[in-house]
Amino acid sequence: MFENKKKYLTSTPDQPLRNPVTPEVLRTARGYRLQRVRQQLLAADCAAILLYDPVNIRYATDTSNMQVWTLHNYARYALVFAEGPVVLFEFHNCEHLHEGNELLDQIRPAINWSYFGAGSRIGEKALAWADDIRAVLHRHAGDKARLAVDRADLEGLDLLREQGLCLVEGHSLMEEARKIKSAEELELMRWTIAVCERGIQRMHDELRPGMTENQLWAWLHYENVRHGGEWIETRLLASGPRTNPWMQESSDRVMQEGELVCFDTDLIGPYGYCADISRAWTVGHVAPSAEQRKFYRLAHEQVQHNMDLLRPGLSHREFVERAWPIPEPYWHNRYCCVVHGVGLADEYPALAHRGADWESSGYDGVFEENMVLCVESYIGERGGAQGVKLEQQVLLTANGCVPLSNYPWEEDWLV
Repeated sequence: MFENKKKYLTSTPDQPLRNPVTPEVLRTARGYRLQRVRQQLLAADCAAILLYDPVNIRYATDTSNMQVWTLHNYARYALVFAEGPVVLFEFHNCEHLHEGNELLDQIRPAINWSYFGAGSRIGEKALAWADDIRAVLHRHAGDKARLAVDRADLEGLDLLREQGLCLVEGHSLMEEARKIKSAEELELMRWTIAVCERGIQRMHDELRPGMTENQLWAWLHYENVRHGGEWIETRLLASGPRTNPWMQESSDRVMQEGELVCFDTDLIGPYGYCADISRAWTVGHVAPSAEQRKFYRLAHEQVQHNMDLLRPGLSHREFVERAWPIPEPYWHNRYCCVVHGVGLADEYPALAHRGADWESSGYDGVFEENMVLCVESYIGERGGAQGVKLEQQVLLTANGCVPLSNYPWEEDWLV
């Protein structure tokens, strides 16, 4: 098993992978994504969208600046017109970061009116911000334009309305734009997945009894960063008794031989794309116990069954009704969703399980060709000593779904 896994590497562990993405692929992906946003705006009769979510800004403009920091510091934003310019409002003295980006028609200084940036001058700065947004919108779309907004503080929304603007909820527009991938986007995503799989392989090869969970998890970060990746959205790696229930984050726990170790990559890699893959091993790569083997086999069965169901034209409701029936002992600890979309991050849709879950939070829709999805499973009994988390990232084609991740399963655990 160990020797077979080592053959998965396409180069030696200390030699970085070669980036296969060409400038033309990146340019084409950029143009496609901007066009997707504009199509959604036109369909919603909106003149423009104001973007604050850094992932949405990345999707529409392919600009990146302090992505995690700007998730909680509202220091940069963009205004994208349906039939007009792309205007980026950038953080102090950062215009030079975007030289050569052909999508941008204008870069203006952002007005930060959060308490961190404005302190006691919030009111003054917020008014200046609203005046600036109204002026740019008026210049390119007139007085009666409808403006979509993906996220904003209440005070900001009120100020924009006081300026006479008609505001539209814009987060859903961006999710709809992002859900269908182009061929060039898939090239970018495959590169991120290759980087992620290099990190998974490195974790596999470095895993040994006596190391901590954090020491193991660091190898995924290492491979991601050295290949130009950006960040990892969660810290979901657990071993031994911490594998049940799921959602426990990587810690300084020392791992012992024979224990299960499970992880969920949630990796934002090169060009901002997400690789969301889960695997499970034993510490020391020793043979699994009967219970470990059973949990792994059930989790793998759930993933494969649900992958086999997916096809374009299938409704969300029908898929959930036909999804793998989780045995009663494992129902309480079920994963939060059956399947979810993925692109620059986890995306629409996220489908609830059947029954009470569907009644409380399920929503219908239709799967479409060129959606990218993650098929989920967690198997572990309530109050149990261990559990298995598995997940596969797939592309939905005209003939069903195909895996985008080629990292091998533990095939000898399935017999």
